[in-house]
Order: sequence, then C-alpha cells, then structure tokens
Amino acid sequence: MKCIDYIALTLSIIGAIVWGLIGLFQFNLVSAIFGESSMFSRIIYDLVGISGIYMLTMYGRIRQDRE
Repeated sequence: MKCIDYIALTLSIIGAIVWGLIGLFQFNLVSAIFGESSMFSRIIYDLVGISGIYMLTMYGRIRQDRE
C-alpha cells in the first residue's frame, strides 16, 4: 500500500500545482502539454481526481495510528 500512497500523493501534488497555475495565472499546464480536451488530458484529470479521493482515506489511517 505504501507505493500506492506515494503515487496518490504525487498525483495530488501535481493536481494542486495545476490548479494553482490556473488560479494565479489562468494557465492550464495539462492542456498546454497534451492539448485541450484530448484523451491524455482526460486521463491525467481522471488519475488526479481518483488519487484525491484515495487520499481521503489518509484521515482514517492517521486516526488509527494515533489510537
């Protein structure tokens, strides 16, 4: 599970950077690299979204570690 945690964390960080660029500079890095609404862009967005949802499980695991 540790490998999946690192992958999810990395994708979540990438997502945060992309959203930061959009918010601050109105620049979408994913669209700039892979093209607007391309299949690869959608895959990246899907992976980032799934990793964000997976990262929600960290709250439960942190609470278990404290007990």
